[in-house]
Amino acid sequence: MPRLLRGIARTAVVAGTASAVAGRVQRHQAQHFAERDAQTAADQQGYYQDDVAQQQVPEQRSAPPASEMLDQLKQLGELKESGVLTEQEFADQKARILAG
Repeated sequence: MPRLLRGIARTAVVAGTASAVAGRVQRHQAQHFAERDAQTAADQQGYYQDDVAQQQVPEQRSAPPASEMLDQLKQLGELKESGVLTEQEFADQKARILAG
């Protein structure tokens, strides 16, 4: 009987040691992966900030002065009256001029 107890005790010690080592390895790997994920997130944030900084604001064109627009509309009306432009072409060009 003492031999049987000694075998059971040895098995329990080996299993306990294996469980403790496995838990320690698991915690170490979790910490390692957390550090790597944090570094990846920081890198991505840096790349994002670099991209935002490099984006340029598009130039905004200002509308031509009112007198210039009026002259263009007069020319357009003359072209329509002379038959060079159809009603549809006139409307399209007028919309383009007014949109700036």
